[in-house]
Amino acid sequence: MTGPWVVGALANNLWSFTGESGRESVNQFLAQPFINYNLPHGWYISSSPIITANWRADTAGDAWTIPLGGGGGKILRIGKRPLNVQAAAFYNVAKPAAGPDWTLRFQVQFLFPK
Repeated sequence: MTGPWVVGALANNLWSFTGESGRESVNQFLAQPFINYNLPHGWYISSSPIITANWRADTAGDAWTIPLGGGGGKILRIGKRPLNVQAAAFYNVAKPAAGPDWTLRFQVQFLFPK
């Protein structure tokens, strides 16, 4: 990679089209835009909210979860093995009535570069 910025998005939608007749149908959307700025010495700041929509929700107000926020992390090593450690906080600006106001994400990830 060249430069300190990484920007992109992941998205999918799940539909049920067969199965047991007693089960409810599924139609759910998920998008995860991400932006990352790499700092010196393995540190970075980022935002990667997980946006969801349940297209089959009973009310339009219960369909969307839209978080806003971000966090940071560091790439470090345990012996020779690289490790990604990250923390982030997101406030849900839109959410179902029974949904949480905040999401906290703590991540530890072993990396296996070639």
